[in-house]
Amino acid sequence: PCLALSAEEAAVIVCGLRSTDVFVGESATFTCELSHPGVKNVQWWLDGTPLHNNLVTEISEQDGRIHTLTLNDVACHDSGTVTFRAGSLISSAKLLVKGISLLE
Repeated sequence: PCLALSAEEAAVIVCGLRSTDVFVGESATFTCELSHPGVKNVQWWLDGTPLHNNLVTEISEQDGRIHTLTLNDVACHDSGTVTFRAGSLISSAKLLVKGISLLE
């Protein structure tokens, strides 16, 4: 559920991460919306490992409030907990990568 806030209040998470199920080789996208732009120390994690912007991991933000993580070409070992952290704010969700053959 999303919240409505006045501008004087400290930034909070308006819409948190949602757990996502995808198949091997697909992309998984996680979005977190903050009430205010300008929150410092924004970081994404997968099972405790910090994520950085690269070919497989796309990290972007829109208007300083909407933060998006896209994991491309996921593999079974990518299943885990995705965490978004902005200052003292934290939101987490599960990523489940499903195999498409009986061999995995």
